[in-house]
Amino acid sequence: MAAAAGPTVRRRQLGAELRRKREEAGLSHDEVADALTGMSQPKLSRIENGRGATKVDDVKKLLSLYKCEDTDLISALVGMAKNGSQRGMWWQSYGAHINPTLGDLITLEATASSVRNYEGAFIPGLLQTPAYAREIIKKLNMRPDINVEALVDVRMARQSALTRNDPLTLWAVIHEAAIRSHVGGPAIMAEQLSRLLDRATLPNINLQVMPISAPAHHGMGGAFTILGFPQRQDLDVVMVDGTLSNLWVEDAVDVDVFAAKFDAIRADALGLDDSLAIITDQRDKIT
Repeated sequence: MAAAAGPTVRRRQLGAELRRKREEAGLSHDEVADALTGMSQPKLSRIENGRGATKVDDVKKLLSLYKCEDTDLISALVGMAKNGSQRGMWWQSYGAHINPTLGDLITLEATASSVRNYEGAFIPGLLQTPAYAREIIKKLNMRPDINVEALVDVRMARQSALTRNDPLTLWAVIHEAAIRSHVGGPAIMAEQLSRLLDRATLPNINLQVMPISAPAHHGMGGAFTILGFPQRQDLDVVMVDGTLSNLWVEDAVDVDVFAAKFDAIRADALGLDDSLAIITDQRDKIT
């Protein structure tokens, strides 16, 4: 399924923010349509429901009509409109192999400033080697027509977000079971653990291990990823992993719950140095 199908996370958020500002201004759809040339009631409804790309000029006109004076919000929403109308991004050539959730994730990673990730079963995708990623993708995808190599290529390309000029800050907590698993055999796993140790030397990457001996902790609820954005914290989003599909959490109050959850997980995990020591010990055991 092509990633462009349906409203994206950012389009939904853009529409929701514009709807909120309209309601704060006390204006109906009809009143907005009467006030702005080229803005019909159906068009405004499509914008507010995230159905299709929204023009930057329309965003500016709407916010001006609503008398929005929050410069940070204006900048963030205009940026959403610009990104939403972009075409020909590197991953578009893989469109036949990328589902909507992955398409959203790639787009958000390209503009995010931070990622906080808890993984209980395997190494986070942004830190995987090609060989490890290939094994994980083969095991987790049940569709017979899946193009494993295309998805490996996509996963590797996503990792450029960690080394770009303004790199993504990644804080990952990985359960010890994922560190000690034998995905693909000793050689592939040893290479993967070496990759973790190498990435951990970068100033924008922090790795922690949740020990098997840990008592009950918030990570037991399952894996999730929080994407943070520089303009405004209330535009952060969460992706919650599921068996058949992933869930996007976009409401600011709910995102705050996951942020608190991640802080609790981080507090229960091993410290940074002890975490790297466990990864090193396991790597050395299997090499």
